[in-house]
Amino acid sequence: MSLAWYVALVGATALERLAELVVSARNARWSFARGGVESGRGHFPAMVALHTGLLLACVAEAWLADRPFLPWLGWPMLALVLASQGLRWWCIATLGPRWNTRVIVVPGLPLVARGPYRWLRHPNYVAVVVEGFALPLVHSCWVTALAFTVLNAVLLARFRIPAEERALALATAP
Repeated sequence: MSLAWYVALVGATALERLAELVVSARNARWSFARGGVESGRGHFPAMVALHTGLLLACVAEAWLADRPFLPWLGWPMLALVLASQGLRWWCIATLGPRWNTRVIVVPGLPLVARGPYRWLRHPNYVAVVVEGFALPLVHSCWVTALAFTVLNAVLLARFRIPAEERALALATAP
């Protein structure tokens, strides 16, 4: 895979992120119209910066560090990137209007227990974690993969998942 193809892949990922933001804005309006409550606003700018940084760093490292495409690594990582996108959109489809990039919960609605949520509490974050190391490694950008993975782990474990768990517990409490 040439650098141009890799840049196109990262660009397609950026376009997918924009599509997510459109869906998220529509779903936020739906949730707020039904009494939805937003939690965890403080960490959201860091999430946006981290995910934007991932895309920029992929291209920058591949170009500036002249990272090669290694077929034995790149093709399996591309498969993981595509699988993570499939899982992400399965989560979005399963949650329907309740899915959001922010933590917005409509009080009184039961937890979703179908689709990937049958097996995992937070399957969307599995997609984020996999994509976060796989997308850079498609073009052997190991510094970006490592940096994103560490920063994302801190953000998810210390801020995002606890904020979601608190919001869901309050919203589904009898």
